[in-house]
Amino acid sequence: MSEILPIMTLLLGVVMVAAALIAIHQERSTPIAILAAGLVSLLASVQFLLLAAPDVAMTEAAIGSGLTTFLFFFVLGKVRRSRRNGNSVQERP
Repeated sequence: MSEILPIMTLLLGVVMVAAALIAIHQERSTPIAILAAGLVSLLASVQFLLLAAPDVAMTEAAIGSGLTTFLFFFVLGKVRRSRRNGNSVQERP
């Protein structure tokens, strides 16, 4: 198992960087950028699991990948619905 760990770490790092670059360069496609950011977080949780930190891995998977991605899509839906109805998105005092 110890000879596979550096290879898996390097592979996960490369995929995380690729997903982060996709998230950065998707200016026109917000859902793809949100999914790519969620993928980075999910891969980070796998990395934490490989590094023998299961508590951090579970927290990253639940909060970083799951909840944050859900909240981004929820807010994106609200903004799109608001724009479709002709309302502007404003801060409330």
